[in-house]
Amino acid sequence: MGRQFLAVAAALGASLLLADFAAAQGQPRPHFRAHPFGGRPASPAMNPTRQRFNQLTPEERQVFQRNAERWLRMSPEQQKMLREREQARRAQMKVEAEAAMRQMGLRLDQNAQGQFESRYMQERRRMERQLRLETEARRQQQLPQLNELLKSEFQTKQNGTPAGNGVQTASPASTAKP
Repeated sequence: MGRQFLAVAAALGASLLLADFAAAQGQPRPHFRAHPFGGRPASPAMNPTRQRFNQLTPEERQVFQRNAERWLRMSPEQQKMLREREQARRAQMKVEAEAAMRQMGLRLDQNAQGQFESRYMQERRRMERQLRLETEARRQQQLPQLNELLKSEFQTKQNGTPAGNGVQTASPASTAKP
């Protein structure tokens, strides 16, 4: 899922960078309409990409920028492969959203169904991101214990003393006496 997010974020970033590059070159932006007070688009719907970007936190913007730079360094074949993966992921999410609607017994018109699918995908992305963060936090908590275990195991091997079968039955945290 992380790589798929990278592909989407990179594609979005590339489009933003290219739009800004075109503006820097003095080329008009056809999707912008001059606003009489400040040069902004007439409505947020005129530029949803920029609106989304502006809603990101500074950390998310940095991630987005790194992903966009990574996208621009990719070969066309790699970009194509990531686009295809993203299309497959979106198709799978659409199938899952439709299954969720059927399971809930919802019968929606086409417009409402599209809104449901969009909301379903948004919440799934949020949920999956949260799970990734929780998993990474747990991993970071467990790494010191793993490092100590491996350090003691391999220091024993390096010093020439037999390390047995290389499996320690008690973890360092559980050997402490109460």
